[in-house]
Amino acid sequence: MTNLEGELEQRVDIPADAAELAHRIVEIASDKKANDIVMLRMAELTTMADFFVICSGRSDRQVRALSSAIVDELRDLGIRPLGSEGRESSWVLLDFGTVIVHVFAPEEREFYGLERLWANAPQVVRIV
Repeated sequence: MTNLEGELEQRVDIPADAAELAHRIVEIASDKKANDIVMLRMAELTTMADFFVICSGRSDRQVRALSSAIVDELRDLGIRPLGSEGRESSWVLLDFGTVIVHVFAPEEREFYGLERLWANAPQVVRIV
């Protein structure tokens, strides 16, 4: 057994609100017609966040619309991102603390390959 396998066996307790937030983000992305939505459980691999939500828009314009919809709908629930990057580009990162959202244009998603980079992270949800 490798160190990583041993670490993965040690499940980290995730607050229920982190899982609820991640699922809500997946719902918003799905409602707004995002492509290939993936929710990864990151808690055992990094202290960065408990979950990553990764999705794609078909164009830079849709990437911006998806990220804006996520921010706007969560704001209505009293949840604001701690930070964001790339709001005017083809890759937008939204940091909600326990959940980090990556919204990509297809080319950038393929190029950066976050799912390959974090291949050991369990997929909680995948909507193709």
